[in-house]
Amino acid sequence: MVRESRHAELLVLGSRGLGGFTGLLVGSTAVAVAAHTHCPIVVVRGRKPHDPPPVTGPVVVGVDGSPDSEAAIAFACEEARLRGIGLVAVHTWSDVVADGMLRPHPLAENPAEIAAAERVKLAEQVVGWQRKYPELAIELEVTRGRPVRTLLERGEHAQLVVVGCRGRGGFTGMLLGSTSQALIAHSPCPVAVVRPPRT
Repeated sequence: MVRESRHAELLVLGSRGLGGFTGLLVGSTAVAVAAHTHCPIVVVRGRKPHDPPPVTGPVVVGVDGSPDSEAAIAFACEEARLRGIGLVAVHTWSDVVADGMLRPHPLAENPAEIAAAERVKLAEQVVGWQRKYPELAIELEVTRGRPVRTLLERGEHAQLVVVGCRGRGGFTGMLLGSTSQALIAHSPCPVAVVRPPRT
């Protein structure tokens, strides 16, 4: 599958697990492929292992300001356009974690001010895509919390959740970020994992 992805526009996998560990083994193949694929990958899921994927709701994209999320927004916009539905761009912030690192000291700022500043950043990242897709309704959502929990909650009412591939380090098992791995294993709707184009 990874070899085929070198010449593919999109790779699509089912979410059927093996044996009695469906929720875990869904991940083993899909996470491994998503960690190494050369193109976007969609893992087709429903709320339960045998449920069909949902056909109502928006496309939801996780946005964190990185190049990974820029590629995810591009993919999500096109998917929403093709489906004729709206897009929800979701950004989370935390008073415990910033840029993937634990904060050394508690925040002194007002949470409402932080949320407002984060919303401005999200709007700045999305504005170019709104110009490119003027007919597409893009809703901005800024939430205090953890990305995985927020995206799983939004996935309950979505047709598709899109995230960037934010793995770090040189270890094979870490080439896919924890958010992507959790969504592949537990999302109630299909998940697309999009990595930035390789140069």
